[in-house]
Amino acid sequence: MNIILFFIVFIILFVVPRIGLWKLFEKAGQTGWKAFVPFLNAYVCIEISGRPKWWIFLMFIPGVNIIVGLGLTIDLIKSFGKLKFSDIVAVVLLQFIYLPKWGFDPQIQYLGPSANSEFKEKYSPLEKKSSGQEWTEAIIFAVVAATLIRTLFIEAYTIPTPSMERSLLVGDFLFVSKVNYGARTPMTPIAFPFAHHTMPLINTKAYWDGVKLPYYRLPGFSDVKKGDVVVFNYPMDADSPLYRPVDKRENYIKRCQGAPGDTLSVINAQVYVNRKAAPNPPGEQIDYTITSTSGIAINPQMLDELNVSNYDGIPYPTMTKDAYNVLKGYSNIKSITPNIKPRNSSDPMSPVYPFNPQYKIYQLNGKLPDYKWNVDNYGPIIIPKKGWTVKLDSLTLPIYARAIEVYENNKLQITGNDIFINGKKADSYTFKMNYYWMMGDNRHDSADSRYWGFVPEDHIVGKALFIWMSWDDNASFLNKIRWSRLFRGIN
Repeated sequence: MNIILFFIVFIILFVVPRIGLWKLFEKAGQTGWKAFVPFLNAYVCIEISGRPKWWIFLMFIPGVNIIVGLGLTIDLIKSFGKLKFSDIVAVVLLQFIYLPKWGFDPQIQYLGPSANSEFKEKYSPLEKKSSGQEWTEAIIFAVVAATLIRTLFIEAYTIPTPSMERSLLVGDFLFVSKVNYGARTPMTPIAFPFAHHTMPLINTKAYWDGVKLPYYRLPGFSDVKKGDVVVFNYPMDADSPLYRPVDKRENYIKRCQGAPGDTLSVINAQVYVNRKAAPNPPGEQIDYTITSTSGIAINPQMLDELNVSNYDGIPYPTMTKDAYNVLKGYSNIKSITPNIKPRNSSDPMSPVYPFNPQYKIYQLNGKLPDYKWNVDNYGPIIIPKKGWTVKLDSLTLPIYARAIEVYENNKLQITGNDIFINGKKADSYTFKMNYYWMMGDNRHDSADSRYWGFVPEDHIVGKALFIWMSWDDNASFLNKIRWSRLFRGIN
């Protein structure tokens, strides 16, 4: 289903508009195939519309490239006589319909570079606007249009950490769909365009939280499903010192392993949902211990070819199950075993939820139960579902109190062995929202729900669809683009 959806979105949003662009390029005397080449198609638009050639460098500046790209698209259609405001709205919001429509219409012809004064004098004599006025209006419109697209339809996202390797790599650029689960309307509406929570360079807040709107989500194609790769807001940003609003919390990307109402456990690094082993992602990896035959070193090139990471001369590398199966067959490998923490033992060096000391820990009578959980052996734990009522006692309170107090905005007080919710004594609680359990595919290098608990439904941003670019900072200049990963769907 993910692959089919990927191809549908890819064809509608990328292939179809560029077919229309191809025909428009040909009408302007340009080579049509250039419409499919990133940055080169922008340069052709600059030539057709008569903008300065150096504008192409603006396309390499994040944020600025969105505004300039939309501005060049508007300049392009003006060069073909599409001067009405309705035409501009159409090409910004519905490129996949109108670019092919105009490209294949024989009556629509190239009139000349729309940025030139001669063109404006001839085709827009009533518009007495300076170039500065024109671009001010264009920028305002582009910002509004781009904000609507990013909020309601699709948004770009970059993988910053290795927590999803080897499914997703650091330097992968993704498109995230807002329509799959339904777009979330802005909860902090007054914010600087294209900045998430912090202004670049000056490092100040990019939003004003003096106005807050209630959570609302538009209808979507489906609910979040187990196995989906999901972008969501990091729940812990609700805490000190950040206290960020929900939609301004840091964006995280993980795989959904548990849905509302599921009982989840991890046994020897294998996830179980409702007592059944969950399918393992093809890129899932953990740490291993390798011992080589005495006097024989392991070839680093061999490890590179198997995408084994974190070796660096220390025998605790990270790898997938496929790489493990290959390595254990080599004659110079004496032993290779997964580094899995034993069952029924907590790890004081790396405490898991709900006992992470970085966050508030809830307890009755000052006593904390010892669940004896760790990252490889965890649970079972029931994921809250809207309408589910949990009995509150010394065992359940530490697990669910954060959701009750922080995510569902109740006043929670504990006096000795008594629990008060909004001033009333309580021995149970009925949840108002659905929650999810998110984990990284790189199981031993992922800060996920095992450390900070549930992800509320109002934190869900969207579903990762496909990789449109992949950049390897550690590679040589000629090999920085990972060509094999371009336009790859995400499973």
